[in-house]
Amino acid sequence: MSDLTPPASAVVDLLGMLAYGELVAFDRMAADARLAPDLRRRAVLSEMAGREITNYCRLADRLTELGADPEQAMRPYVQAVSDYHTQTEPADWLEGLAKAYVGDGIADDFTREVAAVLTGPDRDLILDVLHDSRHADFAADELRAAIAADPKVANRLSMWSRRLVGEGISQALRVAAERPSLAELLAGGGTDFQALLKRLTSAHTTRMGAVGLNN
Repeated sequence: MSDLTPPASAVVDLLGMLAYGELVAFDRMAADARLAPDLRRRAVLSEMAGREITNYCRLADRLTELGADPEQAMRPYVQAVSDYHTQTEPADWLEGLAKAYVGDGIADDFTREVAAVLTGPDRDLILDVLHDSRHADFAADELRAAIAADPKVANRLSMWSRRLVGEGISQALRVAAERPSLAELLAGGGTDFQALLKRLTSAHTTRMGAVGLNN
């Protein structure tokens, strides 16, 4: 980790991106809960949606402490995130679970990499917001059970997951081009981008294999 203090504008950009991500995650989980095959699963996802709003409020409060308007900080990411979700609308319960498991997993891995170059309360806040893995664990258990019950499901979900990754990378590159402060934040921390890509790819491959999906 670099000893340099990141520019305040870069930190605001990062927190704004995460805050909007948490706000959208709430909306998405609440919608996915309605696809649940039973009330138990619906209740689990609804509870998780509530945690996303709590995370959003913590990030928004921190933005305010830094003198930033949370709405203004989030606005640059609205279109890219909206386009990603429009292009990857799940058709059923299992596709929704795969989207949460694969898409959110890659996003969290990248955010942890960025957080590593921060210092003090901002780094701690980001890592704490990402620490709760219950949604990913729940999605992974559901995917494993579905594949065990019907192995043919794995091929469909593997193809769907590859689509998620491709669209996610496309929108991430778009955000990096539009908000160069995030790329500069990593560069300022001495991040090797080729090594970063390898780490993200390796983590994704491991994540897919853990639930019986082909990369």
